[in-house]
Amino acid sequence: MNTITKLPIKLILLLIAFILIGCNSSDKYVTKNTIVLVKYKAQPDKSIEAVAELTKLIEKVRQEPHFVNIRLHIDPNEKSNILLYEEWDDLSYYNSEHMNTAHLQDFIEDSRNFLAGPPEISLWKVESVFE
Repeated sequence: MNTITKLPIKLILLLIAFILIGCNSSDKYVTKNTIVLVKYKAQPDKSIEAVAELTKLIEKVRQEPHFVNIRLHIDPNEKSNILLYEEWDDLSYYNSEHMNTAHLQDFIEDSRNFLAGPPEISLWKVESVFE
């Protein structure tokens, strides 16, 4: 009888372990952070200057609270197309304090010298990650 009562306990513990492992692995990469895609178009022959100025801006943005990461992408077929992939952990901060920082406002003012116009900005939430 002692062996019979131990068997269900072992099965229950094994089942709980599988459930916990399954829950952890499926949510491992899904984040509540906000993804921001910012598409820029550089003026003709100003792509290098645009990337240099964006790099300076990113160094300042990295110091902000709620910043997670930024990736700067350049279209290999059209160097004037620039994309920032940003991740922030607080959307309200991004929409208010970040947008009003002195370094971003200065960049917006200076960008008239090297960008073709204002960027296209879109906000995204991660639903699933496939590897």
